[in-house]
Amino acid sequence: MPKSKFEPEITYEGIPASPGIVISQIHVIARGFSAPEVYEVAESEIPREQERFRHALEITKKQLIELQSRLETLSGDAESGIFEAHIMLIEDRAVVDRVMEAIENRWQNAEYAFYAVMQNFLEAMRRIPDPYLRERTADIEDVSQRVLRNFEHDDDVRQQSPEDRHILVAYDLSPSDTASMNRRHVLGFATEQGSVNSHTAILARALGIPAVVGLNGAVIDIKALVPAILDGYTGKLILHPSSATFERYKDLITKKEKVRSALDAMRDIATETLDGHGITVSGNIELIEELPLVKTSGAKGVGLYRTEFLLLNGEEMPNELEQADAYSRVARAMAPHPVIIRTLDAGGDKLPVEPLTDPEPNPFLGWRGIRVSLSRPAMFRDQLRAILRASAEGKVAVMFPLISGLSEVRRSREMLRRCMDELEKEGIPFDPNIPVGAMIEVPSAAVCADFLAPEVDFFSIGTNDLIQYTVAVDRGNPHVADLYRPTHPAVIRLIKRTIDAGKDNGIWTGVCGEMAGDIRLTPLLIGLGVEELSVGPLQVPRVGQAIRSLNHAECSAMAELALKEPRSQGILDLSLDLAKKHYGNLFD
Repeated sequence: MPKSKFEPEITYEGIPASPGIVISQIHVIARGFSAPEVYEVAESEIPREQERFRHALEITKKQLIELQSRLETLSGDAESGIFEAHIMLIEDRAVVDRVMEAIENRWQNAEYAFYAVMQNFLEAMRRIPDPYLRERTADIEDVSQRVLRNFEHDDDVRQQSPEDRHILVAYDLSPSDTASMNRRHVLGFATEQGSVNSHTAILARALGIPAVVGLNGAVIDIKALVPAILDGYTGKLILHPSSATFERYKDLITKKEKVRSALDAMRDIATETLDGHGITVSGNIELIEELPLVKTSGAKGVGLYRTEFLLLNGEEMPNELEQADAYSRVARAMAPHPVIIRTLDAGGDKLPVEPLTDPEPNPFLGWRGIRVSLSRPAMFRDQLRAILRASAEGKVAVMFPLISGLSEVRRSREMLRRCMDELEKEGIPFDPNIPVGAMIEVPSAAVCADFLAPEVDFFSIGTNDLIQYTVAVDRGNPHVADLYRPTHPAVIRLIKRTIDAGKDNGIWTGVCGEMAGDIRLTPLLIGLGVEELSVGPLQVPRVGQAIRSLNHAECSAMAELALKEPRSQGILDLSLDLAKKHYGNLFD
């Protein structure tokens, strides 16, 4: 911003979704249509920018009149009325005046000021209960994009380009938006929508992207290019930070960096408790590009390789050989440590599987996880054959998601057996003893874990879904976010039941959900009998140090008390007290 213009410090309070601190400038994107480039203009250039806006409106009006006339000739008056509405919009004095004021007040280029005002209108329209009026947002988006295309650009007008590195402010971000972010440019993000348990937030934590969600009105109120601090620890976005605030956060970044360096120095030390009980700490990955992070974190393998982004993020589904190449790269990179590859787990709040003619009324209770694979046998066959090919390149295991009962496990294993028979006949090498696991994410699977355990080689508890299905809370819904409680007594009992069923049948049980990386709950999970924790690569050092600081016998005694505690907060307090007693410094 121009030095002569005083800007007071403004703090937005949201929900901390992914830890970390970023000091940079803001870039804003919104729904509906593409944001134009934004740059600051000098006060003396404001009249010129306002004239550029008027000129863009004039060109747009001429185009619309011409289109209206052409359509009248072809099909009569009824359809041409669409453009009449568009013309009325760009002549609306309320719109024009607000854009003029925005140019004057924001000190930003005319097209971005117009974009910001129109997004304001669009968000207001989207919140109107009347479905007919909400549908008119498409008309506003259409005419707005047309106006933006009609701005004349003058390179001499431009005073400052936005830096490549920025804090992204958006209405919402999908999981695929988050996974595909250019980390060299996007240092952190803040959104109006979302919750701490949404898949987007989970991805941000896995990728180490500081994030804040639940910032109401952020897209409309916040200007691009302003200096800001994003605090993913406390959920704050601070605009125009004062010198004192800036220095305080610089000191905090230095302090956090020292803690991280100390943890990194211990990454090669075995993760076992003070009384010698070993717990495996593995890494979760979404993308092959995360492998260097996993390898340098000290993780003993990949405990969860989510394959959705490989399978569903491109123009078309990768074939068997393309998948095998990707899985083999991971297997070779992690050798001699294991890699657990989860078959496609799409649907719910994750990536869509394929366009549906009729949208599902409740996708969380619909077509997702193993149900998709079993209903698409050709796709499932390609993936299983690719995983088997990779098993010849390293220590690979396969895991089936969202298992709800015995028949799904048996059908999946039968498909795997057929793929083995095919590869054997073709002379293609694979591990005939590849370990097979079931994800326990549905209460029915946990209750029937004693039936499932004889059919598999290990259990992996996906706590994110297990919690939401147990307490009937959509983990991405901010209206009921306070009811999403990892330490709900029912959840803890289901975890214990699963672990015990595994032990009774000679198989190990791990946790690959968000609870695994929450060091408040590490004592509880160890006490319940978990043998493996699979977490985001950046969480591995912290979780490893938490394990090294604990006594297994003490954790087991605490877990016995937790299983008798009727309140979620009571269970959390038991685990947290033990955690702070042994590694309180990790919470600083």
